[in-house]
Amino acid sequence: MRIKFPRTEKKEKKFFKANQQIESDQVYLIDESGNNVGSVDTKEALLRAKEFDLDLVEVNPKSDPPVAKIIDLGQMKYEHEKKVHKQKMMQKKVDIKNIRLSFRISEHDFSLRLKQAEKFLSKDNKVKVELTMRGREKQHAQKAREIMENFFNRLQENSDLTFEQEQALTRQGGRFTMIIINKK
Repeated sequence: MRIKFPRTEKKEKKFFKANQQIESDQVYLIDESGNNVGSVDTKEALLRAKEFDLDLVEVNPKSDPPVAKIIDLGQMKYEHEKKVHKQKMMQKKVDIKNIRLSFRISEHDFSLRLKQAEKFLSKDNKVKVELTMRGREKQHAQKAREIMENFFNRLQENSDLTFEQEQALTRQGGRFTMIIINKK
């Protein structure tokens, strides 16, 4: 029998209260030019906002009385969304790139994987190096450990970048893993 889960609806982000949504009787008013007017009756502040064909927006609802500002609400929302979008674009997403080594890897393939790791690390990505052992290879764990350590040592000596192990060499069953980062 299939279980049905109720769909969660996306909640709209709460924005500032504006005009008739403001519930308090008194507000601390900041006028359209940014000057502090002081504590004013909410109805009077609404009339003043309508005179300039603008909105009365509650900027700080937690203060006593709440701080309200006379501004264009649409413009304020636009600038807020623009600011959030800019912050989102400025975030740096770090990817973890995988490189797989094998127990019987040839020298050419080994050097190819080294160049690939250098390329990933120069682009500020993390590199997860894996070596999986199969069958009788599991008896020679020391040899696999040497291959992994050799990979890290050759990576450090080949490049002018400085690398560091974020996660040291670990063994989980028949798999060795290590995560390498570019230290700036």
